Amino acid sequence: MTPQRPLLAILCGGGPAPGINSVISAVTIEARKHGWEVLGIYDGFSHLAKGVLEATPLTIDGVSRIHTEGGSLLRVSRHNPTTRPEEMTRTVDTLLEAGVTHLVTIGGDDTAFTASRVAQEALKGRSTLLRVAHVPKTIDNDLPLPEGIPTFGFETARSLGARLVSNLMVDAKTTGRWYICVAMGRVAGHLALGIGKSAGATVTVIPEEFSGRIPLRHLGDLLVGSIVKRVVAGRNYGVAVVAEGLIEKIRVEDLEAIDSIERDEHGHLRYAEVNFSDVVRRQVASSLKELGLKATLTDKEIGYEVRCAPPNAFDVEYTRNLGFGAFEYLRQGGTHAMVTIQNNRIVPIPLEDLLDPATGKTQIRRVNVESVQYRIAREYMIRLEREDLADPEKLAALAKAARMEPGDFAARFGPVAGI
Repeated sequence: MTPQRPLLAILCGGGPAPGINSVISAVTIEARKHGWEVLGIYDGFSHLAKGVLEATPLTIDGVSRIHTEGGSLLRVSRHNPTTRPEEMTRTVDTLLEAGVTHLVTIGGDDTAFTASRVAQEALKGRSTLLRVAHVPKTIDNDLPLPEGIPTFGFETARSLGARLVSNLMVDAKTTGRWYICVAMGRVAGHLALGIGKSAGATVTVIPEEFSGRIPLRHLGDLLVGSIVKRVVAGRNYGVAVVAEGLIEKIRVEDLEAIDSIERDEHGHLRYAEVNFSDVVRRQVASSLKELGLKATLTDKEIGYEVRCAPPNAFDVEYTRNLGFGAFEYLRQGGTHAMVTIQNNRIVPIPLEDLLDPATGKTQIRRVNVESVQYRIAREYMIRLEREDLADPEKLAALAKAARMEPGDFAARFGPVAGI
């Protein structure tokens, strides 16, 4: 009797990121070359959690040229089946009933966690083993990979985001205005810092700078300090890049005062519903008004424009390597791991090693503010520093531009200068 050929399924969770189609293409081509069947599952775990298989067979001819395309052939979904035991059971049962023997998940921290749970669930009282490999995808770059190794999609998002901010820098200079750009990044500041540093933005602010929650006014004063310092240098324009993750660093009572903010069924603030760039712009405008200063401020969100962009050459090559590595790992009998490329070698990281022992969730890689990369980024920003307030001549010039007495200026802006 001829043994059944392996059936490999591919699905994408979370949000879009450049390079998804390249992973799908590489996995499919390698699996088909080895005589495996390949199934593309639509919309992440959303249909599986209902016990429904929404899928399509994938062939070499069908995927051979999609590696340069943005978006996702299989679409994406953030549906999380781990919150309900019955959904986890239906997810695994639906895969096994369809004959799936191997699963490649493509996604960020949430999808990695779900992949880990799927692998565990498949071992519960079932005779069929479901082998699982995860491919790290997110423009946030916040999965716990070794230092210096990006998640796929990040480099394309940074490159395109930097071009957008560079254009705004020219517009700011031409029109004499300030742009406040909020860069996507749910918790960590990798994308904001990468965009700001690459574009030469005037100032970039990320959540990792702050150990605890801060008043919204503190963030406003930090940016006003940059505006005043630019005025002293004879420039009335600039671009500030602010990480989206800063919203979780703002005091809750300050966010509660925002008229447009909504709450969920548990009474928690819906951060996703906050137009954070507008919130920051209004706070900066309020702080400037207190000082009797004027500046033309325009807010801009950067994120959705970069998520479905065609991958750049780095991400095309990187994702092809990751897709090849994911299939090779499964073919060799591996399971329950995230596939990475380290020192030109395919290195699987066990999914359980990604979890935070305290929370049971996937660990978040944050920007290391002690690193040389961050230190260099700070060197090229225009923001108030300790030495600006310690030098009487500099302090006098800053105070004059802000229409304040030197002592009052130092008292007001000392906290944002680290004093």
